[in-house]
Amino acid sequence: MINVTVYIRENCPDCDQVLADLESLQAVVPHQTVTVDVTRDQGLRERIGELLPVVEIGPYRLQTPIARQDLQVVLSAARDRAQQMEQVDQETYQQRVNRGRVITSSDRLSIFFSRHYLALINVLLLVYVSLPFLAPVMMKTGNPIVASMIYKGYSPMCHQLAFRSWFLFGAQPYYPRELAGLAGLTPYETIIDSQEIDLLQARNFVGNETLGYKVALCERDVAIYGTMLLFGVVYSLTGRRFRSIPWYMWIAIGLVPIGLDGVSQLPSFSSGLPSWIIRESTPLLRTITGALFGLMTAWYLFPMIEESARETRRVMQRKLAVIQQANRANQT
Repeated sequence: MINVTVYIRENCPDCDQVLADLESLQAVVPHQTVTVDVTRDQGLRERIGELLPVVEIGPYRLQTPIARQDLQVVLSAARDRAQQMEQVDQETYQQRVNRGRVITSSDRLSIFFSRHYLALINVLLLVYVSLPFLAPVMMKTGNPIVASMIYKGYSPMCHQLAFRSWFLFGAQPYYPRELAGLAGLTPYETIIDSQEIDLLQARNFVGNETLGYKVALCERDVAIYGTMLLFGVVYSLTGRRFRSIPWYMWIAIGLVPIGLDGVSQLPSFSSGLPSWIIRESTPLLRTITGALFGLMTAWYLFPMIEESARETRRVMQRKLAVIQQANRANQT
């Protein structure tokens, strides 16, 4: 039997008229009508819109104003389409029909994720950006084994260079290279007592009681994931109403600054190059460019995920309504 979904709200004369027209068409094209009140779901209301009713019959969709003739034409088209599909591959068609009558494990997983995806992402970001700060805490409290596990766990995802990382419990919050030109700070070269930078040594250096202990994520990564977490929390508290930014804004504001700041540092590890092309970024610049990248990335991706989640919720809500309607019909 053809399923017809009608999205309605209370005190809607047009909605009542469409439902009455569908009832009168039962003898012409048998179908099962399911009503969904859009006022019960903010995301569904935004998805469907304010102009109601909206009628979905198979792959076809009608929006107000909807005449009885429109309903009859679409019902007939949906019936013919179903008959053709059944003739082409009856077994596959029947399997699809049967899946539409039960809530499967994948459906339950889809419903759960569509409702709670943002909380899951925020929790993962919180854990990901917090654990690196636990490493220096473990070093400070005499638990180097736990700290080592954290450093090693994050090493594939971050360069962990000591001169581009934050330090806790020491004389300075960071130890930049001399090239950064930050006066009043002990540079990394003084710590290692050498002007030659060994990247492997800088990667493995975690600090000591005097200097403090290194955070397991570099300055830029802390800014990236910390800002994504902050955006996720704000996005959740504001009802997930932000729209995704255009892709060119993500490139211009998010990608270009971090790319320029990061790539322009590469020549500083080469010798014999003119001094005017050798530079080292500062913790402030790394934090700013990292935060911009994290903000733009989250602002671009999170609303896109939300749109997909809303569509999933709409489809699942429709499927649940169809099943409930069928169960009530069977009980009577």
